[in-house]
Formats: sequence, C-alpha cells, structure tokens
Amino acid sequence: MLTGKQKRFLRSKAHHLNPIFQVGKGGTNTNMYNQIKDTLEARELIKVSVLQNCEEDRDTVAELLSNRTGSELVQVIGNTIVLYKESENQKAIELP
Repeated sequence: MLTGKQKRFLRSKAHHLNPIFQVGKGGTNTNMYNQIKDTLEARELIKVSVLQNCEEDRDTVAELLSNRTGSELVQVIGNTIVLYKESENQKAIELP
C-alpha cells in the first residue's frame, strides 16, 4: 500500500510518460495482464490509456488491471491509468 507522499512522487514521475497500453472495445484479457506484468517488471511505472469505445468503466478497468497484475493503482486521471509495481530485479525508482 502506497502512502500519499509516495503516490504524489510517482505521479510526478509519470507525468512525462506516454501510455504504453490501450484498452479498447475488447476490454481486458489474460494476454494483456501478462504483458503488463512483464512491462511493470522492466519499467516499474507505466501508463495505460482507456479508449472511448471501451465498454467497461475506466475505474473498473483500473481496478481489474491493478488486481490481476499485482500492482498499485497510483492515479486515474481522464482516460489514463497510472500503475506501479516494484521490480524484483531491475529496481530503478526509489520511493520516499
């Protein structure tokens, strides 16, 4: 569980990132969860974009992604979700 100070720090780090994944009409699936897990291991902090034609609510998508990938939900702003998971092998972000 992240503290408010840690979330604020991660939001500032994520500001300059571009979304790597897009959730569209098909919603989320097992393949997407596996790819996001692998990307989180490599980068620790990612953005996911929820497209307008997505049938699920953005908050529902955020909860699903967070739960299924074992990551922390940092922020949902507009149609963008920010996820964080500490890397086991390639730790790059030092939380305050």
